[in-house]
Amino acid sequence: MTRQLILASASASRRAMLEGAGVDFVARPVHADEAALKTAMAGAHPRDIADALAQMKALKASLADPAALCLGVDSIVVVDGKIYDKPTSRDDAAAHLAAFSGQVMTLISAIVACEGGAPIWRHIGIAKLYVRPLDRAEIQTYLDAEWPAISGCVGCFRIEGRGVNLFDKIEGDYFTILGMPLLPLLRWLRVQAMVP
Repeated sequence: MTRQLILASASASRRAMLEGAGVDFVARPVHADEAALKTAMAGAHPRDIADALAQMKALKASLADPAALCLGVDSIVVVDGKIYDKPTSRDDAAAHLAAFSGQVMTLISAIVACEGGAPIWRHIGIAKLYVRPLDRAEIQTYLDAEWPAISGCVGCFRIEGRGVNLFDKIEGDYFTILGMPLLPLLRWLRVQAMVP
């Protein structure tokens, strides 16, 4: 009997990546107290925080369905040493974008696979996005077009949409920027005989 693959995420872009790659999976989002974990890990390296968040989600899904292969994914944005969460409002998004202006944004996307209530595989993808200088009018015009669609996006952008206009240069894997390091995942899933 083939194991069921569960994606413990509500992210439309992550679902679309797996669907586009022909992966058979079920999306089953879990509730995870991300704020509490971030508080507990204050001062830790952002890479470790992203990994811990992804593991927390995968473990929660795995404990609910131990026979399944459960994927937890999380992305973190760091600019000038500060970790940014998803914007809480349009004004918050404008403040984020003003802080990102002319800066290098580091985007960390972590994925952890759990089975039987234990982690069995993990990968972390890192991308660097060079935000072009943005003035207040540009930020407002961008938000007029993209808010509230980007309200659930860490970094306040969708790279597959108008968000690409925020950047001068991008270094890193496109799928990592979308929110999940897909190619390493597919490589591993082939070893697990979960994809052709």
